[in-house]
Amino acid sequence: MSDTPPTPNPTPTPSESSGRSKVAVLFTSPESVVEDTGRVMELAGYREAIPVGPNVNLKINISWHHYYPACSTTPWQIDGVISRLLADGYPRESLIACQNGTVVVDPYVGAQRNKIDPVVAKHGLNFSYLNEPHVEWVHLEPKAKMHVLDHVYPDGIHIPKKFFGESIIHLPTVKTHVFTTMTGAMKNAFGGLLNNRRHWTHAVIHETLVDLLAIQKEIHAGVFAVMDGTIAGDGPGPRCMQPHVKNVLLASADQVAIDAISAKLMGFDPMSLKFIRMAHEDGLGCGNPSEIEIVGDDISGVNWHFEGQKDTLASRGQKAIYHGALKPLEHLLLRTAIVPWSYMASRFYHDVLWFPLIGKRRVAEIMKTEWGRLFQSY
Repeated sequence: MSDTPPTPNPTPTPSESSGRSKVAVLFTSPESVVEDTGRVMELAGYREAIPVGPNVNLKINISWHHYYPACSTTPWQIDGVISRLLADGYPRESLIACQNGTVVVDPYVGAQRNKIDPVVAKHGLNFSYLNEPHVEWVHLEPKAKMHVLDHVYPDGIHIPKKFFGESIIHLPTVKTHVFTTMTGAMKNAFGGLLNNRRHWTHAVIHETLVDLLAIQKEIHAGVFAVMDGTIAGDGPGPRCMQPHVKNVLLASADQVAIDAISAKLMGFDPMSLKFIRMAHEDGLGCGNPSEIEIVGDDISGVNWHFEGQKDTLASRGQKAIYHGALKPLEHLLLRTAIVPWSYMASRFYHDVLWFPLIGKRRVAEIMKTEWGRLFQSY
């Protein structure tokens, strides 16, 4: 890893560049979702946020190497984003689909099973895997004061060199999460900006997400998010959720605001979620729905009453390490040579037990819907 990063390219917050934070929301259908994705991007003002010229990284979210509804970026989501960018004159060679690996998820298998590969190939784009050996990670000294990252990583914060001066469009889904209640645009940077030691931050995940957003604003030419809620997930996410067809798309240049509106749709008070409140207080975006301009369809009466932060056997064990009785053993269990035990335990629970016994039935039910048929068509 190099210790000399390129000069960061600060990105203004929405309040600095265009006034009130804006989130676009559209209801959609399988027949119109690709076109509607372009429409929601336009309503949210993506061309003002993402300049033509610098590379545009399409940050895919693969939370599982299996296809599981609401878990990962959908093929129609990335199809719609790429189609709109190309139609609006963004050079094909500047568009890069990118995805990180994790210690428990195979990104290559995930890109195949979630039908991301055929979409990227159809449009003739390059695919960058951030876990590959040729990806150079460089040391970063953020201008913003960090809440935790400078303490979590005593050898310094390292991020992919390629991100400096390039834009990023995050492609999360609407879903709940065992550690953060909900996950969306802000959490989508977690995989891309941090290496495979990112699990070190789980005990301070809220502060970490705020630090990562501050870093993004320093290094990227532009930041935008397109969130897929065609099928939303409720329960112990990001994997073991109950999928619900909701037919909604969201887009915004404000990563805090889009997460806040997604949380509100799910029935949560956004400002009660620590990472949203902290980012709002730090001036990184707007987390108060009353201060956010909603454009597109009327969602004033929408409340899905999601339950949110349920736990699985695996997540209960993780929380015991990060916050509970096993906290004194956190360093031993997660930062020493015995750490592979946790990866194996997670894979065994999710891949060997939960998915065959519960997950496959839920996938089969979604496959009977119009969204399931659209997925299979890719």
